[in-house]
Amino acid sequence: MTSAGSDDTPQEPGSDKTGSDGSGSGSADTASGDGRHGSEPRLSPALIATLVAIPVMVIAGFIAYAALRSDPTNPVESYTAEETASKECAALLEKAPETFEGYGAKEISENRASWPAQGSGDDILLRCGVARPAELAPDSRLQLVQASGHRGVQWFITDTVEGSGQAYVAVDHRPYVALWVPSTAGNAPITDISGVIDETLARGPLDLGR
Repeated sequence: MTSAGSDDTPQEPGSDKTGSDGSGSGSADTASGDGRHGSEPRLSPALIATLVAIPVMVIAGFIAYAALRSDPTNPVESYTAEETASKECAALLEKAPETFEGYGAKEISENRASWPAQGSGDDILLRCGVARPAELAPDSRLQLVQASGHRGVQWFITDTVEGSGQAYVAVDHRPYVALWVPSTAGNAPITDISGVIDETLARGPLDLGR
């Protein structure tokens, strides 16, 4: 007698449900697992090269910036020279102060004198015999600097470098004289040098390019 709820139907050989289901399930799991493994994201060679190159470029940029900062320059270096040598320039450089506070002893080379900074920052630079500033015009603002006991010198500001200093050209004496004053040097350099210019160089008319 067959009891209700039981399945006594004969099964064909090799058609074991449990084995078939288990085999099917295993195949599905294997396929699923292989699919997950094969779908893992992989970085392309181009992307890897880019990720490696970015930090290298940043480091190279910092090195270049540091190299430029370690060799500071100022605009006066590039001014056109009008006279290669003159007795007036030689006398001016000879009488210029030997030193300024915070700077080393005066160094003379051709028509220029410099005072090396005793630390970070630019040197003070004085150049004699530069060309008349092309920007000098009737509406240009001039700065009169008077040393004690002198008439004074009119300076034209030719360049300002933020956080570094200012460049001036004395425009009422001949030859023209350019001066670079670092922002940390104070007023002593331009004041003292103005006195030496008054004592050494002849006065000349203001050439405002009219």
